Amino acid sequence: MCTVETVLPPQQITVFGKWRFCSVGRCSAQIPNLTTKRLFLLSSIRFRADSLFIPSEESTSSGIPRWEAITYKQFYDDVELCAKYWARELSSLVPLRSVVGLWIGGLTYTDVLHIYAISRAGYIPQLFSLRLPNPAIIYELLAKANASALVCDPLTSGFIDGNCTVPVLHAPFLAEIDLALSSESSPSLPACEPSDCAFIFHTSGSTSGSPKLVPCNYRWLDAVARKASQTAVPRDSDRQDVTTCVGSMCHIGQTMLLICLMQYGTCIIQPKRIPFPTEELVNMIRFGNLNRLWQFATFFSVHLKAARKDSNLLSLLVNLEEVTTCGMALSQEDEAFAYKSGIKLKNIFGSTECGGTTLVSVGGSDPTIRHHLRPLQGLSYAFVPITSTADEHQSTARLLEFVVLSDSGDCPDVSLRQSDGHFHTGDLFQEVGPGSYIFAGRDDDWIKTENSLRCDTKSIEDNARAMCGTLISECIAVGTGRPFPALFVEAGSELDEVKLKKEIFRKIRHFHSRRYIHESIVSPKMIIVVPKGTLPRTASKGNIRRKAVEEAYKSRLDELYASGN
Repeated sequence: MCTVETVLPPQQITVFGKWRFCSVGRCSAQIPNLTTKRLFLLSSIRFRADSLFIPSEESTSSGIPRWEAITYKQFYDDVELCAKYWARELSSLVPLRSVVGLWIGGLTYTDVLHIYAISRAGYIPQLFSLRLPNPAIIYELLAKANASALVCDPLTSGFIDGNCTVPVLHAPFLAEIDLALSSESSPSLPACEPSDCAFIFHTSGSTSGSPKLVPCNYRWLDAVARKASQTAVPRDSDRQDVTTCVGSMCHIGQTMLLICLMQYGTCIIQPKRIPFPTEELVNMIRFGNLNRLWQFATFFSVHLKAARKDSNLLSLLVNLEEVTTCGMALSQEDEAFAYKSGIKLKNIFGSTECGGTTLVSVGGSDPTIRHHLRPLQGLSYAFVPITSTADEHQSTARLLEFVVLSDSGDCPDVSLRQSDGHFHTGDLFQEVGPGSYIFAGRDDDWIKTENSLRCDTKSIEDNARAMCGTLISECIAVGTGRPFPALFVEAGSELDEVKLKKEIFRKIRHFHSRRYIHESIVSPKMIIVVPKGTLPRTASKGNIRRKAVEEAYKSRLDELYASGN
């Protein structure tokens, strides 16, 4: 077993649970005039009551886009105002330190305010993704967390029915909150211990029909915040970094990224949508002064594709101080093009349960090693040799499972650990140098979709076999790096292909109605029928090879997802 355990000097990050303005890390001490620095640049959009995002008119006749600047001081004041609102609304309904669910988009400034304000008011936010469209699952997860209330936005409130057993509250727009609350005293914070829960997130994939709870205590949150010193330090301490969001605040990745970036006074541009088009990225660079880009690799590859045909775009990407990709590695072709062009790439590897980043690329100018991954310092990780039974792993190279040891600050809640007390990620690596690794897939049937959310393909296949009987002879779910999975089936029936696909979808539809969108077969179009015995199989056991199917049918899948999106 290869164990990685290094110690960094302690930082002054001991204030979670006693929420104070910009008290994380060293930002208030190191960055002058922080209260006047911009925290957010809000895109020029309005959110209407009918839940549509409507772009406003461009700010000038020249068509230059406009963003509203939100300073750190304004963010602090707005959180305090919202905290007073929620203290008033919740105090008569639930006791302090109760779990309060938030089923909101997580993409707007107001969403950020509500999450932080409910925490500041003394409650524990339980955050639900819009990718969970079935309210029955929301109610089940609320019950598992022993939640006492649910906050909804205009979109999700329309899904609430009589089966909800906790009070449901409306998340107001900031302009709807009475400014007279500003003169009232701030709510007192309840006493908290490092082991007390601060937030509750959920695994990005479903197990046994439902995501698992990911409780995050203050000790764990403190450890995750410390990772900023290895991922978010500005290249130039005299200038404010400007970057953009990677996703919803209801997912752990964006929440932890915000905590890390705030430590260094970074300004964050809110895009109009995620993923954002290349044109919007260009505007953020030219008019928003974006200098460091964080983005899922699948989304960034779209910009690289455009840059191959646009020298001006390529020049903008090359002049960025850093491009950090996450979720999965860029394709070898994209990575080679980016490096050859001079784009300053950094890749990070992580997981929901560990608060995001766990490994980061080595970097440098050596093309043979710069893409290798090294573990973050100051944590306790192990790379444990495994005996793989997975048919995908045909290599003779030794495979190592990445394990987060129980004494690591970012080791998740005990409910997510294995019987040995450690967190086994299921992610496999090969050691290619002392302390350097490359990702080698997983030793199970889970895949990662385009924004790093996970999908259990085996459960999809097992359900299809159980429900469809003789309609199919065999099946396999694929979708690595895609928005959602597709199901390949070898026909076991003489039915017309169109009718067969519709009948299969009808039989599996209930199962998928309880799953995240990114792990669901969303329509009959995502069922691909092929003749019996034609899918690639292993020579030894005759099992269908998932990776080989994705490679053999890549062009067909590209067309399918292009039309589906």
